[in-house]
Amino acid sequence: MANNNISNLWKKEDWLAVWIGFIVIAIGCIAVLTGSFDFSAAKFGTWHWWENVEEKKSLAAQFNGAFWGKLLRTFLVLGILFGIGIKLQGEKIGKFIPAFIVLFIICIVVRLVSAEFTLNRYLEWAFWALLIGLLISNTVGTPEWLKPAIHTEFYIKTGLVIMGFSVLFSNIAKFGLYGLGIAWIVTPIVIIFMWWFGTKVLKLENKPLVITLASATSVCGTSAAIATGAAAKAKKEDLSLAISISIIFTILMMVFEPMIIRACGMNQLMGGALIGGTVDSTGAVVLAGNALGEEAEQAAVLVKSIQNILIGFIAFFVAIFFATKVDKTEGQKVGAGEIWTRFPKFIIGFFVASLVASFIVMPLTDGATVKSINGVLDQYKNWAFVLAFTSIGLDTNFKSLFKQMQGGKVLWLYIVGQLFNIALTLFAVWFLLSGVVFKVPVLEMFK
Repeated sequence: MANNNISNLWKKEDWLAVWIGFIVIAIGCIAVLTGSFDFSAAKFGTWHWWENVEEKKSLAAQFNGAFWGKLLRTFLVLGILFGIGIKLQGEKIGKFIPAFIVLFIICIVVRLVSAEFTLNRYLEWAFWALLIGLLISNTVGTPEWLKPAIHTEFYIKTGLVIMGFSVLFSNIAKFGLYGLGIAWIVTPIVIIFMWWFGTKVLKLENKPLVITLASATSVCGTSAAIATGAAAKAKKEDLSLAISISIIFTILMMVFEPMIIRACGMNQLMGGALIGGTVDSTGAVVLAGNALGEEAEQAAVLVKSIQNILIGFIAFFVAIFFATKVDKTEGQKVGAGEIWTRFPKFIIGFFVASLVASFIVMPLTDGATVKSINGVLDQYKNWAFVLAFTSIGLDTNFKSLFKQMQGGKVLWLYIVGQLFNIALTLFAVWFLLSGVVFKVPVLEMFK
């Protein structure tokens, strides 16, 4: 038994995601700190169909020699690391490699489309990854030979471990109790409310779906959904549905929430904090905050960054709750072993990466160095997420999604939960940042 547990460290998906994430983080840190080699991944700059329009590059300008080199590096790094991971899990590497090549090509199309100037202003790459994957799977169908490369959770778990390096605990100090009040007090209340509303009022029997959607709504969308879904043992279909709903409404909120905030005359500090606490995706938070102004963008990012720290804690408590309450049978004794088995191990990688960045790399270097490292790691995280979201689309059928809606109850769960989230966050923002109860934080704290 002991040997079997040890072998899990290099045979199980969760642990392999941790090691792959750590390898990417380590190489990224060495590359930036030594300056001896370039490890940056390929990134599509914003492009347009015409030259010299608003100083954006044309499509042809994207494909220079440096870009092709970075694209090849990105493919080799991810292909080799994920290929080794697939092999260690006992799957056939010979089937994975050709399938991964095609999946990566589809992801290149996704990133190219999402970088177009007009589309990039309103829709993130996550939407296009999901849409293009869904179009393929629901028209010509996903071919069997492509399926060996569809490892949604493996890709996104690895991306989350890499993302951990960007989740700095120093952000708590920057926004202090204001950020904690908005991000950490509201979030668990919203999760509890949605759990009660979904299971008691709507009487949804699919409890893993309820908790997954509640986490996606209250924390940071897809990242929280993956972590919580793993802890609750949600099915792949549950995850697809929660992520699809989250992405669709994130787009709507990203566009309309800044308009409503401006129409209400709310100042940038309060408006940005409200966006950071309610818009699901971190990327969408940046865009929505920017629509209000620089101060709003910084406030929104700080609140969302503080909220992101909760991902691991929530996954841990969900694992305990489902093991001891939801899935426990009569007379069954649930010990620490069962909780450990259920706990998503990649969250450990997320925490360790965050702690290393916050308490080792940051104190030994400076904020600019950590920012440079994250500039490199961010693209590898994005590529892992694009692989994941495209895989979700390729592996999802519209008919199965509609069946899971259970007569619209799941949609009502999200809508009511999000409205409650907005109302509670708005109250917290007013209470902490309006100046009526507490002193308004000075602007210098955001610089």
